[in-house]
Formats: sequence, C-alpha cells, structure tokens
Amino acid sequence: MLSFGAGKLIAIPTTDALGNTIAVPTPVAIAVLQDVSVDFDFEKKTLHGEKQFAIAIARGKAKISWKAKSGDFNGAALGSLLLGSQPTASRKAMVIDGAYTVPAAAGPYTIDIAPPDTGVFVANLGVISALTGVPLTRVASTSTPATGQYSLTGDVYTFAAADASVPVLISYEYSVTSSSTSQLFSITNQLMGFTPSFSAIFYNQFAGKTLAMKLNANVMGKLALPFKSDDFTMNDMDAEAHADGSGNVGYICQY
Repeated sequence: MLSFGAGKLIAIPTTDALGNTIAVPTPVAIAVLQDVSVDFDFEKKTLHGEKQFAIAIARGKAKISWKAKSGDFNGAALGSLLLGSQPTASRKAMVIDGAYTVPAAAGPYTIDIAPPDTGVFVANLGVISALTGVPLTRVASTSTPATGQYSLTGDVYTFAAADASVPVLISYEYSVTSSSTSQLFSITNQLMGFTPSFSAIFYNQFAGKTLAMKLNANVMGKLALPFKSDDFTMNDMDAEAHADGSGNVGYICQY
C-alpha cells in the first residue's frame, strides 16, 4: 500500500516510574505530528570458511526503536511517558514582566503582588525599569532603597521615593494549590532502573488503505524541546520497544 503523511501517534501509559501498573491510564495523543520513524534492527551473525562469502547467516539480538517529532508540546508526554509522573491539579508558574507602576508621592512606594488565580507568591525573578530597560538592584529588606533599587518583604516590593510613578516590569514565581485547568508533573530523583513504560499506537490512512501498528511496551529515552527565536518548537521524542509481560511485542495490521 502507499502511505502519505505522518498519521496518528497515541501513547497509553502502563506503568509509572516505580513500576506500578496504572489502573486508569489517560491516553496521550501526540498532536501536530510532523514525522514518525520506526526502525526494526536485527543484529546479524555470519559464519565464514576459507572463502569470501558467508556460508550461513543468523540473526541475533533485535530492537525496535522509533522517533517522532511534534509541533505541539503536551506536558503529559514529558510527565507520564518520560518521567512516569502522574499529574496533580495544581500549578507552579511564573509571571514574566508583569506591568506595574510605583505609587505616586507621597507613597507608600510599595507594590503588593497578587498572583493569578489567587495564587501564592514564591520567589522574586527580578525587576526592570519599563522606561530604560535597566534592571533594578535588590537590597536587603532592612535597607531604604535608593533610586534604581528595591527591597522585598514577603510579596511586597518597596521602591525609592525618587522612583515614584515610574513604570516597572516585575517577574516572579508563584503557585496555585488547586487548579482544575492545570496539570503539574513533578520531576523527582529516582533510583537507577526505575522505568516508566507505555504502549504506542501508530495509525495511517491513505488512498482507502489503512496501516495500524501497536507496540505493547515502550520506554522513552529522550524528549528534546529545542526552543528557537524565530521558529516553532518541534519536540523530538526517542523511544524503544520491548516485549511485554506475556512475551508479545505488538502487531502490524494492513487493510
């Protein structure tokens, strides 16, 4: 059959990083798929006598590896498939260059941060003057800031009286304990050998024909996020299949 396009790729987590079976797995559809490559590789052993050509060839170890490239980042691909982490409905995030203005005279010259979605302020990521683009210098909370300086106590930024009415850009980290619209995957330092696995479905249709392939057990070894200044980010995934607990690797069906 002829084949055209990248088709569909759907991964279904089967075990987490601790090897525990995931009772109710959530399938991960790899969207905006750019290309998929599945390689079947058998190690060949040759037997030679005194003549040039082999008198026998046998196959040894084999592996099935595959690569995929996607234009749509899905946190579940990184969390569930690569790290084996199950998501929680919470959020850890940043506000970058949030626009504020230092209060006018006669003060107080403070800005109290209120993170989105009633979140909690976690850490300062810097302050920049919106007029000059120059970063302001942080000083101790016990100091009185001079022009171009600020101090921070909790989530309250304090500025110099000389900077009254100056627009500033404040960046900070925050967290939201409960967020139904967020998925948080924790990155933990597991012992070597702890390996999450998943099944993978490859599906392609063209000219009235269908090719369906399933690999029952897969381990992802790499997920790259090559961010670019003037182009879309294409996520590169690299995985390898192995036999499942029943000794089955998967199937290929053409119809």
